[in-house]
Amino acid sequence: MFTHVFHFLSRVDAFFWGYIGFLLIVVLGGYLTIKTRFFQLRSFPAIVKTFADFIRYRSVSSRGTHPLKVFFTSTGGMVGVGNIVGIVTALQLGGPGAIFWVWIAAFLGSLIKYAEVFLGLKYRVPNEKGGYDGGSIHFLRKAFNVRWIGTLVCILLCIYGAEIYQFSVLTHSISTNWQLDRVLVSVGLLSLILYAVIGGIQRVGKICSLLMPAFTLAYMSMCFWVIVHHIPELPGLFVTIFKTAFTGHAALGGFVGSSILVALQNGIARSVYSADIGIGYDSIIHSETSAEKIVSQARLTIFGVFIDNLVCTCSLLVALCTGLWCAAPQLDSSLVVQKALSLHFPGQKIFMSLFLFVLVYSTLISYLLVGLKCARQLHSTYGEKIYLFLATAFLMCFSFFDQSKALLIMSLSGCMLLIVNLAGIFRLRKEIEFSLPEKAIFERER
Repeated sequence: MFTHVFHFLSRVDAFFWGYIGFLLIVVLGGYLTIKTRFFQLRSFPAIVKTFADFIRYRSVSSRGTHPLKVFFTSTGGMVGVGNIVGIVTALQLGGPGAIFWVWIAAFLGSLIKYAEVFLGLKYRVPNEKGGYDGGSIHFLRKAFNVRWIGTLVCILLCIYGAEIYQFSVLTHSISTNWQLDRVLVSVGLLSLILYAVIGGIQRVGKICSLLMPAFTLAYMSMCFWVIVHHIPELPGLFVTIFKTAFTGHAALGGFVGSSILVALQNGIARSVYSADIGIGYDSIIHSETSAEKIVSQARLTIFGVFIDNLVCTCSLLVALCTGLWCAAPQLDSSLVVQKALSLHFPGQKIFMSLFLFVLVYSTLISYLLVGLKCARQLHSTYGEKIYLFLATAFLMCFSFFDQSKALLIMSLSGCMLLIVNLAGIFRLRKEIEFSLPEKAIFERER
């Protein structure tokens, strides 16, 4: 019975990302890009400057969390195992052409993400914990003028917040590489997750700020090293990427071949999943910022999508350059990048296990934090306790399931969230402000 159910759900998922999800991202992202005259490109130098300014920023408000802690919490949720395993799965299923659609989704989706975070900040309200409640839950109620839409989004984000796919991948990786009992690994990881989440966004933000930058830079440096050693092959690889994005790719090695639709579906779906475009998670996280000028915080989302896409691109090019992307089924998607890096760097079993732990741990605590905030919106007294119990049960259960089934559930939740959020953003499109930073960007806040 479960086999038939998952088969049906996989067909629904394929239909959505192949026909509906692609159009939603391209139409709304394209509309915002043209309307703002390619804001994500012309504002990028100023966005980097905004990030640098936030490093020396000192909030005068006792409410909220430092903007960079919020940013790293957000980035911790984006940059995860999806950037290494999920994105390689898209390559193995859709072929090199999927990379092109990953780039398109990130480019157009960055403005969608900016829009949802801006609206989430605009309609945020103070809470009793000294922070803010905001995000898609609040701006969607304004967009549709009905309360039940916020409840629906809360429920979907509670499902999305229990990141069963990445939890499954991490427990598999650690138990396999380190020869440990899977149950003990699952229990130990859950304990660390609950420790972080119970401490709220202050603790989650501190953990992500300490762990994410160093490990991500180390990973990207190794990827660049591998790519540089394959520079003569890059022109031909890029030709293949652009060509197969519109023609599909024939069978090669362990790769069974793909059509344009399969490449498009996998590229768009994995990019949206990796960068959380249009999902609403990020708007809830960024709503906790202590920055008073919401445009400044919203700009950082474009920088976050850029970082996320850069990590995805590094993983994809390493898999493509070394030819290991088509080594399936002999080589599992979770081991492709590890194997590719091990050709140049020893000790990848240890490093990749640690790196995956850092990425997944930061993602899991960021996602679960959002789920917890949504559960509190559903029931102020018992919502958090009930959610923690259910989330723990689901994470433990799916750590023993096939990873593709866990990813399918996450993808379907994302489908429904994407439809509702993008509709709300479109209805409130006239309330979104796109502007470049002033010279003294934090003058008023100081």
